[in-house]
Amino acid sequence: MNDKPKSGKPGAKVGTKVNKAWLHDHINDPYVKLATREGYRARAVYKLKEIDESLGLIRPGQLVVDLGSTPGAWSQYLRSKLLHAGVATGRTAASIIALDILPMEPIEGVTFLQGDFREEEVLSRLATAMDGRLADVVVSDMAPNLSGISSVDAAASSYLVELAIDFARQHLKPEGALVAKLFHGSGYDDLVKLFKKTFRVVKTVKPKASRDRSPETFMVGMGLRSPDTV
Repeated sequence: MNDKPKSGKPGAKVGTKVNKAWLHDHINDPYVKLATREGYRARAVYKLKEIDESLGLIRPGQLVVDLGSTPGAWSQYLRSKLLHAGVATGRTAASIIALDILPMEPIEGVTFLQGDFREEEVLSRLATAMDGRLADVVVSDMAPNLSGISSVDAAASSYLVELAIDFARQHLKPEGALVAKLFHGSGYDDLVKLFKKTFRVVKTVKPKASRDRSPETFMVGMGLRSPDTV
């Protein structure tokens, strides 16, 4: 979930310039400074925070699944939001389940499962953690390791969004919501169509914390359409 420098053209000299420019921007980024001050693991937390605050997605007592959770900033936000809201309303039975193929440092109140959710063994552990429940919200900040080849990267990004949508179809309540990161480029329009085919309400959000030069945007789908209409 960290914002990392994009691959430069071949050659150490160019790569060094790109990395130095990214490092300079990163150090001086107000969201990086804010995340450090508030104890979050990545500036990406403010993207989810803005989406949630504008749409009111995260509420007391919910079960939320965080796909591609590492390093854990989104899970930190979810934990903080659900904990504070739960204390205020007396509904503290919220649950957060985070999944990633990479390891993640523990977060109190968050159940972390390391593995690929396409694998049966991981799905079995997920089913145990969900304890027969369906998720109220699924959030996905999944992104592929970029190769620098636009067609390959676009296909890999689209595939992860398709996985998140399929996961939501299987594990989300009918009235639930999915938040997923998309990248503008080849396949973007098809993903928008897939969202609209899957959800009754679809909104596109470009959070202020998302860098202007970044091709990323976030799609929010709310209310699963009936399988008969999909």
